[in-house]
Amino acid sequence: MNPVDNPFAPGAGSPPPELAGRDAVRKQITVCIQRLRKGRPAKSMMLVGLRGVGKTVLLDQMMKDAQADGVITIRIEAPEGRSLPAMLAPQLRLGLLKLSKVEAAKDLAVRGLRALAGFASKLKVTYNDIEVGLDYEAEPGLADNGDLEGDLTTLLEQVGYAAAAANTLVAIYIDELQYVEEPQMAALISALHRCSQLQLPVTVVGAGLPQLRGRMGEAKSYAERLFEFPSVGPLLPAEARDAIEKPVQQEGVQIDADAVDLIISHTQGYPYFLQEWGKHAWDIASQSPITKADVAEASTVAIAALDESFFRVRFDRLTPTEKRYLRAMAKLGPGPHRSGDIAAVLSRDSTSLAPIRSNLIVKGMIWSPTHGDTAFTVPLFDEFMRRIMPGDAWITGEV
Repeated sequence: MNPVDNPFAPGAGSPPPELAGRDAVRKQITVCIQRLRKGRPAKSMMLVGLRGVGKTVLLDQMMKDAQADGVITIRIEAPEGRSLPAMLAPQLRLGLLKLSKVEAAKDLAVRGLRALAGFASKLKVTYNDIEVGLDYEAEPGLADNGDLEGDLTTLLEQVGYAAAAANTLVAIYIDELQYVEEPQMAALISALHRCSQLQLPVTVVGAGLPQLRGRMGEAKSYAERLFEFPSVGPLLPAEARDAIEKPVQQEGVQIDADAVDLIISHTQGYPYFLQEWGKHAWDIASQSPITKADVAEASTVAIAALDESFFRVRFDRLTPTEKRYLRAMAKLGPGPHRSGDIAAVLSRDSTSLAPIRSNLIVKGMIWSPTHGDTAFTVPLFDEFMRRIMPGDAWITGEV
């Protein structure tokens, strides 16, 4: 079949042709936004889940939904090594400039821009990666104390006052939130808490790996009362079937039921993997319908593609000792696994492996579902580790 017409879109954050199985959580955030616009309390939302479950796609779709309702949206990604103030400041400026065009909110938005000027000038000493255009002079005493928690609270208050005057809401969408350092995360939570207390129309919609829930609780003990933490996981079989069948049928092509079953079996319903298998099955099939034999052939290509991109890019960031730790986990299966069991595979004491485990958590490769347990953050990574480090020579560090 013509690869130009291939509907599937495997890629980092690429929207799938059919966003299956996510209607309930989209409705949940829509209700939250509508309540906040009316001055009623509502919890902000943090999407948590493994790699490849479509958190970024869902976050972006939620933002589009909000924009369609006239909400002022701000979108940032929190990469490792960049400060939260540096990411927030330029986007808050754009939001305030939009609000300043609304006559009823102009004066409050300008005051927000003055607060931003004070915020940036004082905190630039601490966070020297802040780069933001300043449209107004700072107002002395307004968000310029040089304390992140206090200044960010004041700044978001001003944003909220301007949004309320404009009869709208400002929604801040933050991807990869688990990479934000704890003091900065604490400041964001505190600022949002104050906006909630004042019933200001400001919310944060975040996305991150499963450890995000625990990290936010450590940053501020009341985080669990301020946020909802919906888990974004693999699709149910019926949802996964829709994700494959509907895009194919929209192109006037059919796919056999047993071919879809084989895709679901290989991918375990993870959205990114569904896109990868769908793409290669389409490209390999010579005609409609796509058959089980086409999918079987495509599986070899899909696995190779994942090994060279989705999995390999994460593997290459690891040190040799970290690779052996993950290979020991893979030897035990998909997980979760007790730290002591992993240590036993390596003939080591679990205490001596604690620094390696901590580094892998920081890198976003593993997380701890419960105390003492360790699990992969990347689905099917155990299978990849067994493919790329076969045999047992890795145990002694010979590979």
